[in-house]
Amino acid sequence: MRLMQYKLWTTRLPHRQRGAALVVGLLLLVVITVLAISGMNTATTELAMARNDQAYEDAFQLAERGLEDALSQGLFNTAGMPTITTDVTTNQRYTATIQYEDSTLVPDAAFSLGVGTGIAAYHFNVESQAEFRRLGVNNGDTDRDAEATHTQAFYIVGPESSTL
Repeated sequence: MRLMQYKLWTTRLPHRQRGAALVVGLLLLVVITVLAISGMNTATTELAMARNDQAYEDAFQLAERGLEDALSQGLFNTAGMPTITTDVTTNQRYTATIQYEDSTLVPDAAFSLGVGTGIAAYHFNVESQAEFRRLGVNNGDTDRDAEATHTQAFYIVGPESSTL
Protein backbone atom coordinates (compact mmCIF):
# COMPACT_ATOMS: atom_id res chain seq x y z
CA MET A 1 0.00 0.00 0.00
CA ARG A 2 2.80 2.34 0.74
CA LEU A 3 4.26 1.67 -2.67
CA MET A 4 0.97 2.54 -4.29
CA GLN A 5 0.67 5.81 -2.36
CA TYR A 6 4.21 6.69 -3.36
CA LYS A 7 3.42 6.07 -7.05
CA LEU A 8 0.25 8.14 -6.86
CA TRP A 9 2.10 10.95 -5.17
CA THR A 10 4.92 11.01 -7.76
CA THR A 11 2.58 10.76 -10.71
CA ARG A 12 0.39 13.62 -9.49
CA LEU A 13 3.26 16.01 -8.78
CA PRO A 14 4.09 16.90 -12.40
CA HIS A 15 0.40 17.48 -13.15
CA ARG A 16 0.13 20.09 -10.42
CA GLN A 17 3.16 22.09 -11.72
CA ARG A 18 2.04 22.57 -15.29
CA GLY A 19 2.50 26.19 -16.46
CA ALA A 20 4.62 27.35 -13.50
CA ALA A 21 7.83 27.21 -15.54
CA LEU A 22 6.18 29.23 -18.28
CA VAL A 23 5.08 31.98 -15.88
CA VAL A 24 8.51 32.12 -14.20
CA GLY A 25 10.22 32.21 -17.59
CA LEU A 26 8.00 35.03 -18.81
CA LEU A 27 8.61 37.04 -15.64
CA LEU A 28 12.38 36.63 -16.08
CA LEU A 29 12.11 37.76 -19.71
CA VAL A 30 10.18 40.86 -18.63
CA VAL A 31 12.83 41.70 -16.00
CA ILE A 32 15.67 41.21 -18.49
CA THR A 33 13.85 43.35 -21.09
CA VAL A 34 13.34 46.18 -18.60
CA LEU A 35 17.04 46.04 -17.64
CA ALA A 36 18.08 46.08 -21.31
CA ILE A 37 15.87 49.08 -22.10
CA SER A 38 17.20 50.93 -19.06
CA GLY A 39 20.77 50.19 -20.13
CA MET A 40 20.09 51.47 -23.63
CA ASN A 41 18.56 54.69 -22.28
CA THR A 42 21.59 55.23 -20.04
CA ALA A 43 23.98 54.63 -22.92
CA THR A 44 22.07 57.04 -25.16
CA THR A 45 22.11 59.74 -22.49
CA GLU A 46 25.84 59.30 -21.89
CA LEU A 47 26.50 59.50 -25.62
CA ALA A 48 24.56 62.78 -25.84
CA MET A 49 26.51 64.14 -22.85
CA ALA A 50 29.82 63.22 -24.49
CA ARG A 51 28.70 64.86 -27.76
CA ASN A 52 27.74 68.07 -25.90
CA ASP A 53 31.05 68.10 -24.06
CA GLN A 54 32.92 67.68 -27.35
CA ALA A 55 30.96 70.56 -28.92
CA TYR A 56 31.79 72.80 -25.95
CA GLU A 57 35.46 71.79 -26.12
CA ASP A 58 35.53 72.62 -29.85
CA ALA A 59 34.03 76.07 -29.16
CA PHE A 60 36.51 76.63 -26.32
CA GLN A 61 39.50 75.80 -28.53
CA LEU A 62 38.08 77.89 -31.36
CA ALA A 63 37.81 80.93 -29.06
CA GLU A 64 41.43 80.41 -28.02
CA ARG A 65 42.42 80.25 -31.68
CA GLY A 66 40.63 83.56 -32.26
CA LEU A 67 42.68 85.18 -29.50
CA GLU A 68 45.92 83.82 -30.93
CA ASP A 69 45.06 84.95 -34.47
CA ALA A 70 44.12 88.45 -33.31
CA LEU A 71 47.34 88.85 -31.33
CA SER A 72 49.55 87.38 -34.06
CA GLN A 73 48.24 89.70 -36.80
CA GLY A 74 49.27 92.80 -34.87
CA LEU A 75 46.25 94.92 -35.77
CA PHE A 76 46.68 97.20 -32.78
CA ASN A 77 45.19 100.63 -33.45
CA THR A 78 44.21 103.31 -30.96
CA ALA A 79 41.81 104.93 -33.43
CA GLY A 80 39.62 101.94 -34.39
CA MET A 81 38.41 98.48 -33.50
CA PRO A 82 39.72 95.86 -35.95
CA THR A 83 37.61 92.71 -36.21
CA ILE A 84 38.71 89.33 -37.50
CA THR A 85 36.01 86.88 -38.57
CA THR A 86 36.96 83.42 -39.76
CA ASP A 87 34.77 80.53 -40.86
CA VAL A 88 36.83 77.44 -40.05
CA THR A 89 34.21 75.02 -41.37
CA THR A 90 30.55 75.36 -42.30
CA ASN A 91 29.59 75.01 -38.63
CA GLN A 92 32.60 76.56 -36.87
CA ARG A 93 33.27 80.30 -36.76
CA TYR A 94 35.06 82.79 -34.56
CA THR A 95 35.09 86.58 -34.38
CA ALA A 96 37.88 88.41 -32.59
CA THR A 97 37.74 92.14 -31.81
CA ILE A 98 40.67 94.24 -30.63
CA GLN A 99 39.60 97.27 -28.62
CA TYR A 100 41.83 100.10 -27.40
CA GLU A 101 41.26 100.84 -23.72
CA ASP A 102 43.67 103.52 -22.48
CA SER A 103 47.30 104.62 -22.34
CA THR A 104 49.45 105.20 -19.31
CA LEU A 105 52.89 106.73 -18.88
CA VAL A 106 55.75 104.34 -18.25
CA PRO A 107 57.94 105.31 -15.30
CA ASP A 108 61.57 106.12 -16.04
CA ALA A 109 64.51 104.65 -14.22
CA ALA A 110 63.76 106.73 -11.10
CA PHE A 111 60.07 105.72 -11.15
CA SER A 112 58.96 109.32 -11.41
CA LEU A 113 55.80 108.44 -13.34
CA GLY A 114 57.30 108.84 -16.78
CA VAL A 115 58.38 112.42 -16.59
CA GLY A 116 60.64 113.09 -19.51
CA THR A 117 60.73 109.52 -20.87
CA GLY A 118 58.28 109.94 -23.74
CA ILE A 119 57.25 106.27 -23.43
CA ALA A 120 53.67 105.10 -22.90
CA ALA A 121 51.89 101.79 -22.41
CA TYR A 122 48.91 101.33 -24.72
CA HIS A 123 46.32 99.00 -23.19
CA PHE A 124 44.17 96.80 -25.43
CA ASN A 125 41.50 94.20 -24.91
CA VAL A 126 40.89 91.27 -27.29
CA GLU A 127 37.56 89.45 -27.19
CA SER A 128 37.06 86.26 -29.16
CA GLN A 129 33.61 84.76 -29.63
CA ALA A 130 33.40 81.25 -31.09
CA GLU A 131 30.42 79.24 -32.30
CA PHE A 132 30.13 75.53 -32.89
CA ARG A 133 26.86 74.70 -34.62
CA ARG A 134 25.40 71.30 -35.35
CA LEU A 135 23.21 71.13 -38.38
CA GLY A 136 19.67 70.46 -37.24
CA VAL A 137 16.47 69.99 -39.17
CA ASN A 138 16.50 72.24 -42.25
CA ASN A 139 20.01 73.38 -41.24
CA GLY A 140 18.62 75.16 -38.15
CA ASP A 141 20.04 75.47 -34.66
CA THR A 142 19.92 72.51 -32.32
CA ASP A 143 20.09 72.19 -28.56
CA ARG A 144 23.60 70.79 -28.93
CA ASP A 145 25.23 73.99 -30.24
CA ALA A 146 28.03 75.52 -28.22
CA GLU A 147 29.46 79.01 -27.83
CA ALA A 148 32.49 80.34 -25.98
CA THR A 149 33.79 83.85 -25.31
CA HIS A 150 37.36 84.51 -24.19
CA THR A 151 38.95 87.83 -23.31
CA GLN A 152 42.63 88.74 -23.15
CA ALA A 153 44.06 92.06 -21.99
CA PHE A 154 47.54 93.23 -22.97
CA TYR A 155 49.56 96.37 -23.47
CA ILE A 156 52.22 97.58 -25.88
CA VAL A 157 55.00 99.89 -24.89
CA GLY A 158 55.76 102.59 -27.45
CA PRO A 159 56.48 106.25 -27.95
CA GLU A 160 54.04 108.63 -26.33
CA SER A 161 51.73 110.03 -29.01
CA SER A 162 48.04 110.53 -29.69
CA THR A 163 47.78 107.41 -31.89
CA LEU A 164 49.69 104.18 -32.29
